[in-house]
Amino acid sequence: MSHSGLSCLCSTGRIPSFLRGSLLRLGPGLFEVGDEPFYHLFDGQALMHKFDFKNGEVTYLRKFIRTDAYVRAITEKRVVITEFGTFGYPDPCKNIFSRFFSYFKGVEVTDNCLVNVYPVGEDFYAVTETNYITKVNPDTLQTLKKVDMCNYININGVTAHPHIENDGTVYNIGNCMGKGATLAYNVVKIPPTQKGRHHWDAKNAERFKPSYVHSFGMSENYIVFVETPVKINLLKFLSAWSIRGSNYMDCFESNESQGTLFHLARKEPGEYIDLKFKGAAIGMFHHINTYEDQGFIVFDLCAWKGFEFVYNYLWLANLRANWEEVKKAAMMAPQPEVRRYVIPLDVHKVSHLSCSSTRTQVATYRCRVYFVFLLSPSFEFPQINYSRFAGKNYTYTYGLGLNHFIPDRICKLDVKTKETWVWQEPDSYPSEPLFVQTPDGVDEDDGVLLTIVAAPGSQRPAYLLILNAKDLSEIARAEVDCSIPVTFHGMYKP
Repeated sequence: MSHSGLSCLCSTGRIPSFLRGSLLRLGPGLFEVGDEPFYHLFDGQALMHKFDFKNGEVTYLRKFIRTDAYVRAITEKRVVITEFGTFGYPDPCKNIFSRFFSYFKGVEVTDNCLVNVYPVGEDFYAVTETNYITKVNPDTLQTLKKVDMCNYININGVTAHPHIENDGTVYNIGNCMGKGATLAYNVVKIPPTQKGRHHWDAKNAERFKPSYVHSFGMSENYIVFVETPVKINLLKFLSAWSIRGSNYMDCFESNESQGTLFHLARKEPGEYIDLKFKGAAIGMFHHINTYEDQGFIVFDLCAWKGFEFVYNYLWLANLRANWEEVKKAAMMAPQPEVRRYVIPLDVHKVSHLSCSSTRTQVATYRCRVYFVFLLSPSFEFPQINYSRFAGKNYTYTYGLGLNHFIPDRICKLDVKTKETWVWQEPDSYPSEPLFVQTPDGVDEDDGVLLTIVAAPGSQRPAYLLILNAKDLSEIARAEVDCSIPVTFHGMYKP
C-alpha cells in the first residue's frame, strides 16, 4: 500500500454501529532521506493515519504531512532542518563561521508535527512541541497551512497535550521569556472563536534551564504543572546549535539535586499560586487526570523513577537491531508506574485534613507533597473517558502495558480499588488506546477502546483492534495488508 492509498479492511467480529467517525493517529513514517538516516524515533517525518467507520465497515488512509521539514528533505534528498536527534544543514556549503553567524538570524526550528492532532474551533492541527502547528483536513488528510504561534501569543513552544473543555476552549502550557530576561513557564488559553491569549506565568527554577514539559494537569478550577529535574540547557541549545552542529537531544541534562517541583494556578482569573511543593525526582510525560477533593488537588500521572531521560532509549540504531537485542537493551530502561499525588489547596488552614482520594488522614505541612502508589506494573500512554470525567473524580484509566519498555498489552486500571484488566496476545504490540463512549452509556466505562496493533511476522502485519472497555474483551478487528509504523497520539473524531 502506498502512503496515500485508501484501503477497505478485512474485519473479524462486528464493528459497533455507533462508530461513525474517524480514528486519527500521528507518528513517524519516514526514517531516511536520500543516503542520510534520521537517528532518533522522534526525527521520523510525520505520517497521519485515518481509520474511517461507516455502516459497520472500516477503511484506512494515510498521508505524510507536507511540512517544510518534509518537503525540503524530499526535494533536496537530504536532512535539511535539524530534528530532535539529527542535525540538518540548510546549506551544505556553509562552514563553521557561516553557521555561527546564522545564529544571529535565529535557529530554524522544525515543524515536523508527528506527535498529536487536536481541534481548535472548527479546525484541526497536527502538532509537535515547537511553536509551529500544521492545519490539516481531517477527511482527506491534506496539509492546509503552517501556523507560527509566535504570531499570536508570546510563546517559544507548547506541549502536544492541551486540555480542551466541552465548549472548545483550549488550554496549553509552554515557555517564554519573562521579566528580567528570565525564562518562565506560561499557560495559554484559546477560546473557540478567538485568538490565543497569555494566561499566567510561573518562574523557572533555573534561569536558563527550563524543565522539559510534555503535559500538565487541569481540574475544574486549577492547573497543575510538574517541574521535573530533566532540563533543557538553553545556552547550550543556542551556542552548540550554531557552532558545533548539535541537535535537540544534545541540550538535555538532569539536575540531580532539584527533585520535582509542583506548581498550582487558578484557571480563572488566571492566577499563579506562589507556593511550590517538592517531591522526589521523577521523569514524567503524561498526566492521567486531575481533580479537587475536599480541600486537596489530586493528580494521577505516569512517573518514571529518578532523573534519567527516557528518550535516550529511543535512538533508532538501538531500535533497528535484532528484535531480541532490542528487548534485551530495553530491560535497562527505567520503568513507569502510576502515582497519585495529593497536595493541599490551603496549607495554612488546618494541620490535618481528610481526603477521600487517599482514604487516610493526611498531614499538611508547608511545601511537602504526598502521593499514593496506584499500580506497580509498567503503565504509560494513559487515557480516560475524557469528555465526561476530565477534571473530575473518576474511576478508570486505560493505557499501554510496557514489558521493559516494549508495549505488549492494553491495561485498564480502577484507580479506587487498584483492580486491573489486561488484553494481550503473543507477538502483538498495541498503540495508545483511545476511549469512545457508547451514545447511551451510563457507566463511566460504557464504551470501546480503539488501538492499532503491530503484528510483525503475521500475514497481515497490522490491525485496528476494538475492545470492550468494561472487561477488555475483543469486539472486532480490522486487518491491514501493510505495516503501520509506531503512532504516538491521536483522537477520535465523531
